[in-house]
Amino acid sequence: MPRLALPAWTWLSPPIGWLLLLAAGFGGLVDLLLAAGLIACVLAAVHHAEVVAHRIGEPYGTLVLAVAVTVIEVALIVSLMLSGGGEAAGLARDTVFAAIMIILNGLVGLCLLLGAARHMEQRFGQAGVSAALATLAALAVLTMVLPNYTTTTPGPVYSGSQLAFVGMVSLVLYGVFVLIQTVRHRDYFLPSGSLAHDEEAHADPPTATAAWVSLGLLVMSLGAVVLLAKSLAPTLERAVLDAGAPQAVVGVVIAALVLAPESLAAVRAARADRLQTSLNLALGSALASIGLTIPVVAAVSLFMGWPLSLGLDAKSTVLLMLTLIVTTLSLGVGRTTVLQGVVHLVIFAVYLFTTVVP
Repeated sequence: MPRLALPAWTWLSPPIGWLLLLAAGFGGLVDLLLAAGLIACVLAAVHHAEVVAHRIGEPYGTLVLAVAVTVIEVALIVSLMLSGGGEAAGLARDTVFAAIMIILNGLVGLCLLLGAARHMEQRFGQAGVSAALATLAALAVLTMVLPNYTTTTPGPVYSGSQLAFVGMVSLVLYGVFVLIQTVRHRDYFLPSGSLAHDEEAHADPPTATAAWVSLGLLVMSLGAVVLLAKSLAPTLERAVLDAGAPQAVVGVVIAALVLAPESLAAVRAARADRLQTSLNLALGSALASIGLTIPVVAAVSLFMGWPLSLGLDAKSTVLLMLTLIVTTLSLGVGRTTVLQGVVHLVIFAVYLFTTVVP
């Protein structure tokens, strides 16, 4: 009978991370401890997410991690908006754009490269990926490109009625996608690759008790990851400014830290020849980042009467369009090689370089 067997570090890391938060602000050695606690909580989150996913199966397992991370990320963005007031008008846009570029280029590229390098060619279900990409393209353009071309209000912003409408549309699109993924066409998102050599896929599922314990520890780990990243942000910001880099670099690093649990889980799945699981995680995270973040920040903005700058500048718009086109092409045939991975990673490198050297 499957038993509850959680390695000690996976349940010790989350409470230790929260304890370290109480000591934040003293600088020096404490910052190093916060960074170590952050890494430990990321690894713990991945472990507990995989326990839950193994218990409930695909695609629900990947959805749990994607939504859990995004909900906490939204809470972080809203808290920063409330503390920054109108000065944080572009925070949601910058965070969502950074998340999309990290996921679609950095994470997808790394998964394709490492998976294909180990297994030569990997296959996945085309129907599910195409549905996710279609929804993602619509969400990205409607929320971050179209505001630059509306005329009711000047600048990269929507009017109040437009913002409310786009927020509702984003929520509807994401809700329908989740319905398709989990109910009506769940088979589109089930793994199709060879799992014969994957011991984890054939291991006995954990008990219900183990899954519930891991779910609680997953939430605790993700909360610690976000708050530890927030605590380290001032130190990181000072380091970036001292190095003469643009302020946008801070947002990229924070987004990468918040997305670390999903990224590590996706890379491990790709190396185990479970590319469908990797893509479910990656694309699901990108969809949740827009579909949940934009409606919430739109509601906060309308309620508080703050402007919300959503439109991307020309450089970022070009990179977003290139990313959507290349992702559609590279994931358009149901199988991948190292070439697609390298292409995505090159675009990601260009994104990072032009962020530092705009």
